[in-house]
Amino acid sequence: MRLPSRRRPIDGDPTILRRLQAASGRRSLALYFVIVLVLLATAQGYDGSSHSAHHWIGLGIYAVFSLGLGIADWRASRRDVGAEPGREWLAWTATLLNAGVALFLIVEHMLVGAVETEETATAVSRLPAFLLLLQTGLSMRVWHTAVFSGLVSLAWGGTILLAYLAPESALLGPHVTLDEEVPGLLTFLAASLVVIDGVRRLQMAVTTALRMERERTSLARFVPRRVAGELAESGGGVGAVQSRHAGLFGLDLRGFSAFSRDQAQEEVVRALLDIRALTHVAVSEHGGIVDKYVGDGILAQFIVGRPQAQAEAMLACARTIVARLVSLNGDRRRDGRPELRVTMALHAGEVLVGVFDDGHRAEFTVLGTAMNRLARIEARAKAADLTLAASDDVIRLLSPATHAVLRLSGMPPSECRDTRDMVLFAVDWTEDVAAPEQPVASLA
Repeated sequence: MRLPSRRRPIDGDPTILRRLQAASGRRSLALYFVIVLVLLATAQGYDGSSHSAHHWIGLGIYAVFSLGLGIADWRASRRDVGAEPGREWLAWTATLLNAGVALFLIVEHMLVGAVETEETATAVSRLPAFLLLLQTGLSMRVWHTAVFSGLVSLAWGGTILLAYLAPESALLGPHVTLDEEVPGLLTFLAASLVVIDGVRRLQMAVTTALRMERERTSLARFVPRRVAGELAESGGGVGAVQSRHAGLFGLDLRGFSAFSRDQAQEEVVRALLDIRALTHVAVSEHGGIVDKYVGDGILAQFIVGRPQAQAEAMLACARTIVARLVSLNGDRRRDGRPELRVTMALHAGEVLVGVFDDGHRAEFTVLGTAMNRLARIEARAKAADLTLAASDDVIRLLSPATHAVLRLSGMPPSECRDTRDMVLFAVDWTEDVAAPEQPVASLA
């Protein structure tokens, strides 16, 4: 479930759309030039239409204006895209100009007709409509493509309808028949629908990809890139808060109050840094993220993958920490420093995950009842002088193979309202915890 956020839908992101359209607009000058050359070349050498002076005048006007618009669009694309909302008039002018020359050539051919090579003349008269339809579609503007198609279809269909309703008027020129024009119009309509749908789908796909990459990059400031990628794919972008299952991990130094009272400040700081570094590396290796450090406490979450994989990763992380703490304490003993002991608590449940931004500070964190319960579990484990405690919500997610290597001891019922209905276990391993570590399991 994703909670409502202030973020606009992906297909309504104006910044991404403008940048996408601007990128396509940078090719418009070359496209305009190619289209003008094609129109002039085919009209001059390959069709059999009866061209009058107004035909060449129309093509000349189109060539001048289209190349002018192409240059203006190219110059505008070199400036900052986000600061040019007025640039849209260039796109609409180009769309209307393209529609005008396309319908002009089609209607002119239908009215004037051809001299003798009717197939070539018909094909050449329709070529601009299809060519300019694709050019308009490449601008990545759905409404522009629809307007272009609508204007050309309306003029084409209107001429056909007039010729059909008034056959005695001899509206159609030589070698032009309705039997050819109607299928041509239907083909253009079908092509228009395909292009419009393709532009819409491509626009949505590219916009989504750009949005996800932008959100993945932004989230990577707070969480590892792998976690950021999954959150972005699931719709949890920057500023969005989503509800999802998470494995919750808490760690505290045991006896820290007495330790900080009896040891020098430098020793206290070193102990905290040692534990933080050890825990951070272990959590990251097992696919989790460290949420925050609170005094001598550490909060971490495992929010990617299936719930079963989250629970397995948390338990493997706890075992790694215990094993490496044995090695760390060995080094501390040799240096004449006191050993460190920790208490860890594991819980699982639905939480709110996301970047909480109040306008002054942005922080990635999780919230919810499950987090409150984790704090209670950790307090009970610390009071009982346990190394590791876990709720039944975690134990039930573990595989039979993992259960086989665990020693679970039920903890007495709690009088605390938050944990009164919970079943808690003291957790230990049946085999030597300092044995060589197994490869880290994937959260996929």
